[in-house]
Amino acid sequence: MTDDLGLFADEPEERRHRAPDPERFRRRKRRRLVTALAGLFVLVLVGVGVLYGASQIMQIGAYDDFDGEGSGDVVIEVKPGDTVSAIGRTLAQHGVVASSKAFTKAAEENRRINSIQPGYYLMRNQMSGEAAVAHILSPKAKVGRVDIRGGMRLEDQLAPDGGHTPGILTRLAEATCVGENPTCTTPEEMHHVAATADLESLGVPDWAIEDASKAEPKRRLEGLIMPGVYDVKPGESAENVLRDVVNRSAAALEAAGLPQRAEGTGHTPYELLIIASIVQSEAIEKDFPQVARVIENRLTHPVMELKMDSTINYPLDKPSLLTRPEDRQRPGPYNTYLNYGLPPTPISTASKEALAAAEKPAEGNWRFFVKCYPDGTSCFADTLEQHEAYIDEARARGAF
Repeated sequence: MTDDLGLFADEPEERRHRAPDPERFRRRKRRRLVTALAGLFVLVLVGVGVLYGASQIMQIGAYDDFDGEGSGDVVIEVKPGDTVSAIGRTLAQHGVVASSKAFTKAAEENRRINSIQPGYYLMRNQMSGEAAVAHILSPKAKVGRVDIRGGMRLEDQLAPDGGHTPGILTRLAEATCVGENPTCTTPEEMHHVAATADLESLGVPDWAIEDASKAEPKRRLEGLIMPGVYDVKPGESAENVLRDVVNRSAAALEAAGLPQRAEGTGHTPYELLIIASIVQSEAIEKDFPQVARVIENRLTHPVMELKMDSTINYPLDKPSLLTRPEDRQRPGPYNTYLNYGLPPTPISTASKEALAAAEKPAEGNWRFFVKCYPDGTSCFADTLEQHEAYIDEARARGAF
C-alpha cells in the first residue's frame, strides 16, 4: 500500500506544508479572465467576418449609378493605354458617373468601347453609366483635337471667297474653347506667345534656335510644327499649348531624321527644312523628288534665282501658287524672284515625304516646272523653251 505522502515525495518539505498564497490566487484568477476575454474577442471577429461575407454575397452585382443624361460640362482625359476600367475610374473621380462599375457594366455589350482614342472628352455631371457610354462614343464628345497637315501655315490665309482660312495658331486657340461656359485662349494670345516666348523654353530643337531667332517674330515657329494630330487641353493657356505642341513636333522632327538628314547634303538642318517646306507647298507628293531637284539645280546655278511663287505669296498670306506681276516686284526677304538663295524661314509645315525628297532629290537636269494637269501633276523642263510649251499645254487643259 502506497503512502499518500509518496505523491509529494519529490517536493520540498516546506512547500508541502506551506499556507495558501492569496497573491498567487489573484494572479491565476486574472489569467483566467484574460483568457476568457481573448476567446470572446476571437468569437466576435469571426462573427463580424461571417456577417460581412454574407452581406457581400448578397450584394454581388450591386453598384451605384445615376439616372439620366446628366448636366453641365466636365472635361476628362483618356490617356494612352487606358483600359475601359481605367476610363471608368476617371469618370467616377470627376463625378461623371456614380461608380466605375456603372460605366464598365454598361460598356460590356458595346464593342465600340474599345475604339476610344486618347485625348480629351466633354462629358456631363452625374450621368448614368449607359448615358456615359453612349455619349463618350459620340463624335461631339471628342474635343481639343487639331489635325495639322502638310502645307499649313502659322498665320490665317485669305480664302478665294474673300474670307479667311484659319492658320495653325488660330486652330490651336479655338481648340481650347469648348463647352457652354468655356475658358478660352484667344488667337491673339496664341500669336503673342508664338512671337515673344523664349524658343528654348517652348521646346524648339537646338539646331533651329539660332536661325529661328533671326526671323520676323510672327514667323519664328514656321515649319517647326510638324503635321500630325494634336490633342489640346480645353481651357489651357497659350504658352502651355504651344510648349506641348512644339515639344511633340521636335520629337516628330527627330523621328523624321533631323538633324541627321542634313549630313552630306550641303545644307544645314534648318535649310533642309526650308527646302522641304517649299517642296510641300509647290507640288503633290508624287512630284516631291523632282521639285526638290529643280530647287537644288537652281540653288547651285551661279546666276539663277529660285523664282518660287509660293514664297512670294507666303508673306501675303495667300495659298495660291499664281502671283501677280506687282507682287513679284515687291521687295522682301521671301521674294525669290528678286533674291538669290533660300528665304529666311520655312513657308509651311513639311511632311516626312517632303523632308525625304529634300534630302535625296531625284536625278535630273530640270530647272523649270509647272502644274500642267488638273490633278496637280507637274511637267518638268530643262530649258525655258520647253517650260513655256508646258505652260501653253497646262492652259489648254485648264490646269490653271
